[in-house]
Amino acid sequence: MDLDLRKLRYFVAVADRLHFGRAADALHIAQPALSRQIRALEQDLGASLFTRDSHGVTLTDAGRQLLDDAGPLLASAHAVRRRVSVAERGGRRLVVGFRAGIPVIPATRVFEAQHPDVVVDVQRMEWDDQASMLLDGRVDVAYVRLPLAETGLRLAPLYTEPLMVALPAGHRLAGKDEVTEADLAGEPLIWHADASRQPTRRPHPDSGLRVRGVEEKLEHVAAGRGISFVGRSEAVFFSRPDISYVPVPDLAPDQVCVAMAASRTSPLADSFFAAAQTTAEITAECGNYEMWRLASDAASKRD
Repeated sequence: MDLDLRKLRYFVAVADRLHFGRAADALHIAQPALSRQIRALEQDLGASLFTRDSHGVTLTDAGRQLLDDAGPLLASAHAVRRRVSVAERGGRRLVVGFRAGIPVIPATRVFEAQHPDVVVDVQRMEWDDQASMLLDGRVDVAYVRLPLAETGLRLAPLYTEPLMVALPAGHRLAGKDEVTEADLAGEPLIWHADASRQPTRRPHPDSGLRVRGVEEKLEHVAAGRGISFVGRSEAVFFSRPDISYVPVPDLAPDQVCVAMAASRTSPLADSFFAAAQTTAEITAECGNYEMWRLASDAASKRD
């Protein structure tokens, strides 16, 4: 039996809230109707998804597995609708996502030489929407930085770049040629990803100022609220007088990848994916916007 996407959306609403009443309100349907839909989904799958008792609602093992798989599946369905809508409007268009500091032009020039009739748009992404923008079709292919949720994605590593610590300009370590992780031990840490995935394992015990974007993170650093980490290209992209960027050689480098939805079947997206791989070395060498033209010319000649 085919999986009913409407029932799946209802399931996710309950799983996110672990409360049938609040889920029904969010879905604008009656709670009894929602309960019937969930029971029907359980019958379709032949598995119990929730445990309901006097203590409330919890997910079963089967429910947790379905929740893990539901996000990419629903995002893929949304992406199909988006692409059909774009096709209906006519014209050919490819949307390329990128993280700050990663040059898109080298691969774009190679791609445009192969597909002169295709318009390439670019869309900047933050750490927390990399996967979702690929899965729901807002971008067709993207330059991403690890870590990210890889479920439902196809990734190819491109290059690594050294990590830099971002320090307030007046910090005791500002302006040094390099520092070690031990030098940074006990410093308050400003982060914008899962705390367990932070580059350093020696933050101040009271660390935990979580922000969304790089600009927001750097504002806190400049104000002296803590230190943070960026890739070398991000340090060039966000050069500013009130922040000092210092290399930290003993930390694992930042990994840059090209990614697209694993379910995506598109010759155009595949073509850009390949172009990103062939120009990876050039892209890694691009430290600032002034180098982009040279890198782009080199990429075109190499094609």
